[in-house]
Amino acid sequence: MSLVVKGLPILPLYQAVSASFAPLSPLVLYCRRKWRQEQFDRTGERFGWPSLARPEGPLAWLHGASVGESLSLLPLIEKLAARGFNILLSTGTTSAAAVIAPRLPAGSLHQFLPLDVPQFLARFLDHWRPDLALMAESEIWPNLFLEIRRREIPLVLVNARVSQGSFRRWRWIPYFIESLLECVDLCLAQSEADAERFAKLGIRHVNVVGNLKYDVIAPPADRNALASLAARIGARPVWVAASTHRGEEEIAMAVHRALAHQFADLLTIIVPRRARRGDEIAALAGAQGLAALQRSREAPDDSLPDLYIADTMGELGLFYRLARIALLGRSLVRPGGGQNPIEAAKLGGAVLHGPYVESFAEVYRALDEARGAATVADADTLARVVALLLNDTGKLGKMARAAGETVKRLGGASAAIMAAIEPHIVQLMVEKRRWEA
Repeated sequence: MSLVVKGLPILPLYQAVSASFAPLSPLVLYCRRKWRQEQFDRTGERFGWPSLARPEGPLAWLHGASVGESLSLLPLIEKLAARGFNILLSTGTTSAAAVIAPRLPAGSLHQFLPLDVPQFLARFLDHWRPDLALMAESEIWPNLFLEIRRREIPLVLVNARVSQGSFRRWRWIPYFIESLLECVDLCLAQSEADAERFAKLGIRHVNVVGNLKYDVIAPPADRNALASLAARIGARPVWVAASTHRGEEEIAMAVHRALAHQFADLLTIIVPRRARRGDEIAALAGAQGLAALQRSREAPDDSLPDLYIADTMGELGLFYRLARIALLGRSLVRPGGGQNPIEAAKLGGAVLHGPYVESFAEVYRALDEARGAATVADADTLARVVALLLNDTGKLGKMARAAGETVKRLGGASAAIMAAIEPHIVQLMVEKRRWEA
């Protein structure tokens, strides 16, 4: 297929430009370290230099860019490990690495994905020599795909999705995206809409298998931390605003002020999407006359004031267990898109969310239809719904059960994916036996 669009060789031009970027990449990574977006002692992985040895035997490589994508791969990782594969998981963000590392099966390896520069990716692939590559959701990197195809590694898109906006943008460069998607052996899409878009973009083999996120085991919580916090909270009414973004903390504080006269000892827990924003949120609370305590700065015997700011990493499972009412952030303000509500639902929570949930539209639609979730458009509506649920434990329990039953019913994607990639697995095992003979 031609890689020329209106006289411009798009893909070769991209490769040339990205290769020339290599001398500037140390500066870029230096800036990212200053912004706390890179781990200083593992920067070499971004250049394709491995920090671990490749284990002997078949290797399945899975990639999830951020926290949500990497967590969704856990059911597949466990199933592939049970089939005899060594596991390499790569992520794009340090937050994903911090959350996923404690939850990986024993023996699994983690690396950061190199920058999309040909020589960096070649170094990465030449070291790891994966037998199977599985990319989660919407990760489409030109040099990455081309280097995988050059080595004839089976490439599968799992939990694949493409938004309507991304689809429209890719359609502006049809030959470019078609050429890249020729590298994909199989696309396993989350929904019929995603499958249709991928097919129109040029993927030949597309199946709909559902959303892997429904199969992810609920996030863990440290037993001692859970017991300690539960004792400190006691019988106080409590709710949590989880994975909040700028603008949403003010809404949570407004709700707390509105309900404080009705629930004198109300505890509002705010879990920001970015833990490093703890100081900023504490300052905002102080400016509004609310007493706040940051988890990252507390002493073991500190009492819990109006607001508890959970500015630590990987502890959402703890707070979902403590508060049965959960507002999911990134849904009340633009730009939104929503956050994954499945973990809250699995841990017995009634899910509240704003109107901007397009990134998880199918999940929220199912929860809303089952009345396991409710939409709140603003602070006033949110305050009324939280008050209703705190006052009516029967309604709260019914809503939480509906949420849990819904996500359980929609599971099964990991088994469907394993069935779909079984031909690749069988071929790899046959080749392994041949080599050993």
